[in-house]
Amino acid sequence: MKALGWCAATFRTTQLVALTVVVLIGQRDLATAAEPLRTQIDRLISFQTPGYDQLAAPVATDDEFLRRIYLDLVGTIPTTADSRAFLADTEPAKREKLVDKLLATPEHARHMQRTFDVLLMRRLPQKNVPIPEWEKFLRDSFAQGKTWDQIVREVLTADGADPANRGPARFYLDREGDVNQITRDIGKLFLGVNLDCAQCHNHPQIDDYHQQHYYGISAFFIRSFVMTDKEKRVIFAEKADGETTFESVFEIRDKVSKGPKSAGMRLFEGLTISEPKFDKVEDAYLVKPDEKDKTVRPVPRFSRRVKFAEWVASTDNRRFCRTTANRLWALLLGRGIVHPVDLDHSDNPPSHPLLLALLTEEIAARNFDLNSMIREIVLSQTYQRSSRRMAAPDAPEPKDEQFAVAQLKALSPAQFAWGVMQATGETDVQRAALGDKLTEESLHAALVGHEQRFTQLFGGDPGVPQTGFESTANQVLFLANDPAIGSFLQRKNGNLTDRLLKLSEDNPAAIAEELHLSTLTRLPTPDDVQDVQTYLVGQTGEAREAAIRELIWAMISSSEFRFNH
Repeated sequence: MKALGWCAATFRTTQLVALTVVVLIGQRDLATAAEPLRTQIDRLISFQTPGYDQLAAPVATDDEFLRRIYLDLVGTIPTTADSRAFLADTEPAKREKLVDKLLATPEHARHMQRTFDVLLMRRLPQKNVPIPEWEKFLRDSFAQGKTWDQIVREVLTADGADPANRGPARFYLDREGDVNQITRDIGKLFLGVNLDCAQCHNHPQIDDYHQQHYYGISAFFIRSFVMTDKEKRVIFAEKADGETTFESVFEIRDKVSKGPKSAGMRLFEGLTISEPKFDKVEDAYLVKPDEKDKTVRPVPRFSRRVKFAEWVASTDNRRFCRTTANRLWALLLGRGIVHPVDLDHSDNPPSHPLLLALLTEEIAARNFDLNSMIREIVLSQTYQRSSRRMAAPDAPEPKDEQFAVAQLKALSPAQFAWGVMQATGETDVQRAALGDKLTEESLHAALVGHEQRFTQLFGGDPGVPQTGFESTANQVLFLANDPAIGSFLQRKNGNLTDRLLKLSEDNPAAIAEELHLSTLTRLPTPDDVQDVQTYLVGQTGEAREAAIRELIWAMISSSEFRFNH
């Protein structure tokens, strides 16, 4: 296991668990080769919890599933026409067909770009690489079907020297080449370990995280530095010399230190990487440094960064596989099997160890094809559980880690922005205005300014993106008074306000249906119809139009709208 990059302490298992995983994998390959992964997911989820069937919520209704899958796969809610068509469809395989349709859209690539941008860059401010170039790299990668390991290797080997492909170098350059920041972020993102407290000493609370782990990763980047080349481009260059040493502050304090220790290149508890030795310093370079011309980019014969990228993003590195599977699960289910996702250690075991072992093997077998994994996860009954349990009042409440009930997920700023624009019909207005020029890209260009405004208000501080739901005074004032929200609600040809005003005043049921399908992606209840009827009774002319706008505003401001459920 050490040769595969596993941390022995983190992945200690009993012989029974190991044998069970082997049996499961063998069954997949032999006896149940035709059984889809989604079925295996459901079996292992229920296997972990005695009486799971009594705890679990029913499978979500069509409208609940429809809204959830649109938000999770394309980052917005469906159009009213798409909602009507899906709800009216009686074909048994319609959910599977919808998933396949959404995964193939440019909107899905855009949503993956947004999701992984926040994951990889934490909304850090732009410094040396234009954010649009980085976003284009991510979007094109997902649109072209690149696998996750390929994307990671391209990011980790990028130096920004190629003017036509500077986008992926933003990962390093907008962190200004800070080795400690790079080390910490790589541990969290790709290895599932938070080594923040292991820089100066062994982690005081997590026995598995040692100072040598931190500096074993740091050693891959200690030779890298930010420089400006002849064309005035900021790039991330690399030398052929430089070593990492470390010393525990506790040992220094207690006067027991034997001096700084050398840190070889080490991928957590993996094997130490050796590098070729050269008789002369100049032999270690393809392009030698120039002491007189500091704009010359040195190029070593052996690149530690390239070696790290090859090593970390590999099916042989099961920790990378495991972390990727766990993060993907958390993005879709609202919680990791190991939770939090960057605290994978022996004292924080997975809620479903067999499931995580299966997903780890599966993502390796699928060569990090994220869409293939997403498809199977969202078609599982576990993902499709309702957020409404409907159990007996005295029944025990299931725990979040049992995945028996769908968890509420606050909409991301982008989901909220595009959801509001779709709900109010602003996107429909823009689609009509673009006419023959309508594409995903042209629609995005027309409306991205609104998305950016939502992100500023709902996205958290730069470098610390908001992960939960927290309503601030500025956010409330924005929804209540911002001119953009007012513009969405003003009557325009084809938007929701216009469609509702064109419906007969004598048919409150039709008004309530159009309102609820457009905003909440569901049909109204009898109480909803009564509320709409009561609110609009006696309203005519301008007063009726104002009342319609207030109804739409109430919908997009509601807690039901603000969460993916």
